[in-house]
Amino acid sequence: MEDKDVVKALAALAQPNRLQLFRALVVAGMQGATPGQLGEHLAVPNATLSFHLKELMGAGLINQERSGRHLIYRVEFGQIHSVLAYLTENCCQGAETCLDASATPCSS
Repeated sequence: MEDKDVVKALAALAQPNRLQLFRALVVAGMQGATPGQLGEHLAVPNATLSFHLKELMGAGLINQERSGRHLIYRVEFGQIHSVLAYLTENCCQGAETCLDASATPCSS
């Protein structure tokens, strides 16, 4: 993953509505959610919702699929895993124990 892709993903998530939208889609999992479901859950107007969905799609964090008359949005889990892997790639200078949940966290 390149720096520019990570910056784009983080910038897309650095807005409260988009962060909540992304988190709602994470909860929805592979089933995804329609804009109506998302708008109802987040109490966001349709025009605002469309704008934020477009921004998340542009960052590669979500995808869209048409199912009949409905659009279904889903998280691109591979993309977000790549972002997280990029951010933690050299954790504790690459020591494996740093990544072990039971290990003592790195101290600065």
